[in-house]
Amino acid sequence: MSKPLVFPALAQFVAATTGRNMTRVAYVAVASGVAMMVLLTVDPAYETSHRFVDAALWTCLAFFIFEWVVRLRHAFRAGRGRAYATSFRGLVDAGAAIAVPLAMMLGVNAKSAWLLGVFWMLKVVPGIPGLRQLRRVLVLESGPLLSVLVIFLMVLFVASVAEYFLERDVQPAGFSSVPAALWWAVATLTTTGYGDVVPITPLGRLVAAVVMICGLGVFGLWTGILATGFAAETRRDNFLKTWESVSKVPFFAALGPAAIADVTGMLRTMDLPARTTIIRKGQVGDCMYFIAAGEVEVDLPGKKVTLGDGAFFGEMALLGNNLRSANIATTRVSQLLVLDLVDFRVLMARHPDLVETIDAEARRRVLENK
Repeated sequence: MSKPLVFPALAQFVAATTGRNMTRVAYVAVASGVAMMVLLTVDPAYETSHRFVDAALWTCLAFFIFEWVVRLRHAFRAGRGRAYATSFRGLVDAGAAIAVPLAMMLGVNAKSAWLLGVFWMLKVVPGIPGLRQLRRVLVLESGPLLSVLVIFLMVLFVASVAEYFLERDVQPAGFSSVPAALWWAVATLTTTGYGDVVPITPLGRLVAAVVMICGLGVFGLWTGILATGFAAETRRDNFLKTWESVSKVPFFAALGPAAIADVTGMLRTMDLPARTTIIRKGQVGDCMYFIAAGEVEVDLPGKKVTLGDGAFFGEMALLGNNLRSANIATTRVSQLLVLDLVDFRVLMARHPDLVETIDAEARRRVLENK
């Protein structure tokens, strides 16, 4: 009786392991392994629970070896074994599986070898969506970022030479050479200021003040470039998601790409769970809604009407009567596209045919509700 239960579950687990995403078991193994590795360095705790810590570490390592072998076998069967083995994910999986045993085989003591378990944390990197966005931003903004890096290195070197020239006679230990002065320049330009090496001559302190101000400016430039890049990338992603939603609405199906792009820039998306009230009767309306996906229920006097994908509602508030005439709520998880009053008026000027369609539908609904 155990075979029908065990083997399908194992097959399902293996299939999930071969996928691109981390499984829940893998997340647990990474968290547990790193926690046990940290506990290994705390002598009193390790002495009292060394059997449990060792068992947990070996269990996590066995899982990572199993995961690597399964993915490697699946990749070779699919004809992309070399591509997987040389990819970032493949190299991380291989390192997680063989780094610790290899270190032990080379004679490294167990406590030091298990410290290589810190690389297990790299297994979660490919599954973090934000890192993909960061990579795109770094690629797109590589020019400005490298320009600021050149400025940083120039200030760093010039400051080191200046302080070496000004401080070498009065502080031969701290500023004995340009490479020695580089340590001071790095600590000062990054505004860390350890204080272990400090200029004491008036000109040396003046140079240090300029370097501190330059450090604030350099890191401010880097922050501004990255923030602008992230904002642009976020707007691009939101635009693409909204475009996809707009293209699914039959109401906009007849529009060309330029018109869809125009409408997409006006709409904002809204994801709502089931049984969420969107409109209450008697409220002042300042927007209308298009249903990209989902379903809403309109509570009219004496009856209830259900609207599904592609329908729109709330247009009456934009066509003259700004008071909502019915209660409207979602019946299941829904994605809505919201068009505000100001954007609606811009849309009227740019696309009068769409407004005529909305007006015709509004008149039809008024006649139905009488």
